[in-house]
Amino acid sequence: MKICAIIPSYNHYTRIADIIERLKREKLPVFIIDDGSDEPARSALALLHDESHNVIIQRFNTNQGKGAAVLEGFQLAFDRDFTHAVQIDADNQHDLDALLRLLELATANPEALISGEPIYDESIPKSRKIGRWVTHVWVWIETLSLRITDSMCGFRVYPLAAVKRLLAEESVGHRMQFDTDIMVRLFWRGVPPIMVPVKVTYPPDNTSNFDLWRDNWCISMMHTRLFLTMLFRLPGILAHRPPNLNPQHWANIHERGTYWGLRFCITAYRLLGPTGCQIVMTPIVLYFYLMGSPQRMASRQFLTRALKREPTFLEGYNHYMNFAMRMLDTLNAWAGEFPADRIQSTDPAELTRIEHDPRGGLFIVAHLGNTDVAHAVLDKKTQDRITILAHTSHAQNYNRMLQKLHPGTAANILQVTEIGPETIIDLKQRVERGEWIVIAGDRIPVLNKENSVAVPFLGNKASFPQGPWILGALLECPVYLLFCLKDGPSYHLTMEQFAERLDIPRNTREESLKAYVAKYAERLEHYTLMAPLQWYNFYDFWAPV
Repeated sequence: MKICAIIPSYNHYTRIADIIERLKREKLPVFIIDDGSDEPARSALALLHDESHNVIIQRFNTNQGKGAAVLEGFQLAFDRDFTHAVQIDADNQHDLDALLRLLELATANPEALISGEPIYDESIPKSRKIGRWVTHVWVWIETLSLRITDSMCGFRVYPLAAVKRLLAEESVGHRMQFDTDIMVRLFWRGVPPIMVPVKVTYPPDNTSNFDLWRDNWCISMMHTRLFLTMLFRLPGILAHRPPNLNPQHWANIHERGTYWGLRFCITAYRLLGPTGCQIVMTPIVLYFYLMGSPQRMASRQFLTRALKREPTFLEGYNHYMNFAMRMLDTLNAWAGEFPADRIQSTDPAELTRIEHDPRGGLFIVAHLGNTDVAHAVLDKKTQDRITILAHTSHAQNYNRMLQKLHPGTAANILQVTEIGPETIIDLKQRVERGEWIVIAGDRIPVLNKENSVAVPFLGNKASFPQGPWILGALLECPVYLLFCLKDGPSYHLTMEQFAERLDIPRNTREESLKAYVAKYAERLEHYTLMAPLQWYNFYDFWAPV
């Protein structure tokens, strides 16, 4: 493979030197296309030209658009026989620490388009967020697929042979519609997309080149053309469906239900009770079971390990139904309509001891059973003591419904994609005040998937995150495991102390972390086998990271 980098720039120059330095570390030649920048950007970009270090500046005399600039970069790459090109926006919004991951995936999948999937912080403008969502929906229609989870990210690795074939036969948009246009057309030609979560920040001094009227018009016309072209070329598009190479990461699996569907189900639950609701939901759950091939296969894979045999069709369906009823139990509990006496402690004395311990603690939960319903029926004083670390962007309709039923739900949910030093300090202060921090221990990180460790689980090695155990050591507090399993109409709540304090010596860090994770996996397996149909990780849990 021979890889270069392409940076289109229009009046962005203050951060390009940092981007170039990062690209040099990966030994990537750089083509910067100055898209008719004004002063002082024009002169600043020209000064970056350095052929001896493989930094080439190519300038348009007038602004022609982002797409035109990237296409010019492609031509420079074609002329020099590069096989792949990394496209990077000039404003440095994307976390370049993800570059190595993109390059690794491109090396392992040279025929694929490797694209960033933005993980935004609070700096994203609301209008931009809404506009991106509209484009996402159109792309799903145009590709008849949900596999392109973000088509507008300007941080990606192109397979140039496929791009060259495409450009020889079709034209793509020259302005802000370019990223989406070329990605959809490559998908139609069988180029598989691989999406990689990438942190994105909008700097406070950032100047957007997005022209509200012109670019929205271009994007609207692009979607019109793509939709009509998709209808006209449908047989050929269906015949060239790209293979699915996306890593089965849990954060990439978006919810499949709608907000109004949830409203309907919760209404049926309240009017008809759990049994009546199950009858009403039978065709709905059956539809999702039959149409969700990746989730159905993940369910089957898990049940085969847990049951030590091939599951029946009915067992697979019941696995889905249990998940649906779990969500409804939680929503009903937060609405204040779930009797607290339906949650019974397996060890009341231990529960009382933990509740009356003035010290804070770290509670490790899992996507097994329903700890949410236990949280919902706690008294207000105890609820205020809890902070839940969560990644909720892949379940927006469910969380919207939760907020409608109980507006204060989000008050103790701390949305995190990655735990940094500021978060650690905040959590340590909370623990010192006697609060409980709750974090899941059974899903690898959204961004740094390397921060995981493989240990035996249900007969095979599975990847678990290191984060909860590192966090526990930093917080210097007691660590507990929390499980809440359904048994008939009731739930059995179990709190067991994992450690009075976690100790991870620097000289034996890897060994200590692996020992803690293995001990956790052993306890998780114990409870999982007690209620296998209450396991709710519907993705390839044993896939390599």
